[in-house]
Amino acid sequence: MSVNEMFSSIQEFLSADHDVREDIRKVVQVLEQTAREILTVLQSVHQATGFKDIPSKCLRARELFLTVRNHLGDLKTKFPAEQYYRFHEHWRFVLQRLAFLAAFVVYLESETLVTREEVAQILGIEVEREKGFHLDIEDYLSGVLTLASELSRLAVNSVTAGDYTRPLRISNFINELDSGFRLLNLKNDPLRKRYDGLKYDVKKIEEVVYDLSIRGLSKVQESETAYEK
Repeated sequence: MSVNEMFSSIQEFLSADHDVREDIRKVVQVLEQTAREILTVLQSVHQATGFKDIPSKCLRARELFLTVRNHLGDLKTKFPAEQYYRFHEHWRFVLQRLAFLAAFVVYLESETLVTREEVAQILGIEVEREKGFHLDIEDYLSGVLTLASELSRLAVNSVTAGDYTRPLRISNFINELDSGFRLLNLKNDPLRKRYDGLKYDVKKIEEVVYDLSIRGLSKVQESETAYEK
């Protein structure tokens, strides 16, 4: 093979690779738009009136996740399954965002931590690497850490909305989450940095709970709730 022929074949490879990446980018852009729509729906729970309408907002988010499933199904067809990690960087951020949104929906519905399997089911993708397009465990963990930051904000806003018991429940949840992460020996630098931020979320929520305790608001609301029952 001559030098010209060799470089011509390289150019063909580069052109084909570029086309694949462009196709992936187009689908990822649509995914990012849908993720923003879901986030807009869920962000409204931070408003004073948002706490009264959480079920309907979660239902709307679930409907939008059906659109996400379709887009991810389209994304799977844009590259060979065995080359997942070759192109992973293109959808890594949006998949982490979607994992967070799925975790947030599940928390709002049941105040429990979503599992990696549940997130994969919501997104319509696999858990096991061998089965193709899957939810990488580090992407799942990154989404969970974003949830912690969102809940620290929710704890503050729930006080503004007059819900004084929610911060206590959030505090218990975040402390359990922190204990779980302490069991992990994280080697991934970006993920490790994200985890380091969890201690600030814990501290922020503890300050909210402490303030409520000093003012006696949480006990007052618990007594009122018990009386109404």
